Amino acid sequence: MKKSIFKLIFIVFLTICSCKTTQIEKTEPNSEPTKVEFTQFDLGAIDLPKLKRQVNDFESVFTVEQLEKLTLKIREFEKKTANQIAIVSIESIGKYTDFDKFAIDLSNYNGIGLKEKDIGLSIVFSKSLRKIRISTGIGTENILTDEICKQIIDQTIIPEFRNGDYYSGIEKGLTELIAKWK
Repeated sequence: MKKSIFKLIFIVFLTICSCKTTQIEKTEPNSEPTKVEFTQFDLGAIDLPKLKRQVNDFESVFTVEQLEKLTLKIREFEKKTANQIAIVSIESIGKYTDFDKFAIDLSNYNGIGLKEKDIGLSIVFSKSLRKIRISTGIGTENILTDEICKQIIDQTIIPEFRNGDYYSGIEKGLTELIAKWK
């Protein structure tokens, strides 16, 4: 009996000694935005992320202040018109091979625009892939045609992107889209 108690104490001692402890250091709060990442494993079979807000910066292109400014601009516009806008920066299109198809499917999957009116617009871009697409709902494309969207991309957004200023490109493009959509 004494041997079994001794063995038990010895096993408990070994167990306690083999457990490692780590000390958590206190750090200052991070002023950088939390990088939201997902992989193809997080996306599942559909390969499309669920958008949670008006500006979804999966590629961490914008600062917190820039995200707030873009979000505020979109929310003010949505209150006045009921039109919906989403901005998405994306690092990868997963299993997709066509960026335009990805952008359209992403908008449809997330229901950008009211379902019965289909009055939505999404700006999907990738800094790393060097691609951009403005997708419009059926109710929107009567006003913001493919030609208008292409013109805004080519003449307003892309020149800013070439200078490395993604925020200015998106902000100026968004301003033009809103002005033409009213």
